[in-house]
Amino acid sequence: MADGSLVLAVDQGTSSTKALLVDAGGQVVARAVAPLSERQPQPGWVEQDAVELWQSVRAAVASCVDPALAHRIEAVGLSTQRESLVLWDRRTGEPLGPLVSWQDQRTNGACHELAAAGSGPLVRAISGMPLDPMFSALKAGWLLDTYDPQRRRAKAGELCLGTVDSWLLSRFGGEHVTEVGNASRTQLLNSDTRRWDERLLDLFAVPAAVLPRVVASCGDFPAVRGLAPVPDGTPVRAVLGDSHAAMFAHAGWRPGVVKATYGTGSSVMAIGDGGDSPRLCRTVAWDVTGPVLAVEGNIRATGRTLSWLADLFGVDVQVLLDEAAHAAGPVQIVPAFGGLGAPWWDPDAVAVLSGMTLATRRGDLAAAALHAIAHQIEDVVAVLEATVGEVRLLLCDGGLTRSARLMQTQADVSGRRVGRSAEQDLSCLGAADAAGLAAGLWSLPDLERRLRPTDEYHPSTDHVARAAERTRWHDAVDRARPAAVPGRRRS
Repeated sequence: MADGSLVLAVDQGTSSTKALLVDAGGQVVARAVAPLSERQPQPGWVEQDAVELWQSVRAAVASCVDPALAHRIEAVGLSTQRESLVLWDRRTGEPLGPLVSWQDQRTNGACHELAAAGSGPLVRAISGMPLDPMFSALKAGWLLDTYDPQRRRAKAGELCLGTVDSWLLSRFGGEHVTEVGNASRTQLLNSDTRRWDERLLDLFAVPAAVLPRVVASCGDFPAVRGLAPVPDGTPVRAVLGDSHAAMFAHAGWRPGVVKATYGTGSSVMAIGDGGDSPRLCRTVAWDVTGPVLAVEGNIRATGRTLSWLADLFGVDVQVLLDEAAHAAGPVQIVPAFGGLGAPWWDPDAVAVLSGMTLATRRGDLAAAALHAIAHQIEDVVAVLEATVGEVRLLLCDGGLTRSARLMQTQADVSGRRVGRSAEQDLSCLGAADAAGLAAGLWSLPDLERRLRPTDEYHPSTDHVARAAERTRWHDAVDRARPAAVPGRRRS
């Protein structure tokens, strides 16, 4: 790689878009962030504006890239939020409606109907995922039912339906395409053949003509256009889902490594096919030098738990993190705001706040939120370990990992060695790593040699105390999902 070459990485997430410039040695030389809003027009509905999302990408890049350096960018990598879905006009490029977020629960009723009809085993066998409102297939049905109920325009190829990667690539022009890892999160892709599956398309009433062509993670993407000051024609060399990109940045192909990303929600992922585990998802991690499968558990509310508390009290999340560092108590929060994801997959679970007394203060609630995050992560890690083998190291990334209290809590709750990346924006870096690799600017051994340093945390509580706390947590989870627990009934 020429010493002056640069790679631009863009991470389009749920609450913001981040951009990084990375040099020949893998060091970040510039970074920027652009915030992104969301709206909740009805309980359980979560939407974003697809045009605002594109503008946030443009704003982040414009702030990150000095025009004097733009000509040195040899490759662009994209990391994107997954499962969220957009429907747009193929000719004009204009969205027909909102971006329906991965957090959205409006299709919960349709999910129950399909489950009652016995479709769950077929969906899981083909896609690798359980029936759940989080995935894109049911959102696709809602968007088409709302804006093209007869499917006339969809069947005629006049409309495009795609996840965020597909939407952003469409802004550059060219063919309607999507990256295979993102496509695997739609629940319309056969995870073995990595092609759209006719049985799933029929089940969810999604015409094939409305869907993008599926390409490898370092596949044939349209080149950059309209992303000033980056020159038009700069090649997009890699696209990854955000959780997959973080795993790539961790060199997660190494044995015994599990990755946990702490964002609005959390992805806990390990490389492996996962067999037929009913509590985890089988997904395509990436196709860089060949297709790689991963096993994943998705948690709906981790960082969202703290931001909810921060909104409630009218303070910054950092205030809660600071106060939680000195708080302890019996308070339990189960943040099932939109049901529970892995390993429970219970969309009917409800949020629970228990153990409060007149002495309870804001710091106690903040500490309870941190413990809820750590317990949810460990619930998934424990199932992963039973599925793919011993977990030697839990590698953590994402904005919340700046909290040393959370990282120590995670080690204590899990009884495991926990590594916190020194670089929080690992999804962005993973996209940069993959883009530079695809462009021939560095190799996989180069990436392993320059792994970013981690701070390590080790358990400070004994097995007995840890087991007692885990029991209290699972009792609270039982209260959150009474209809799913034998002997309990919904109140």
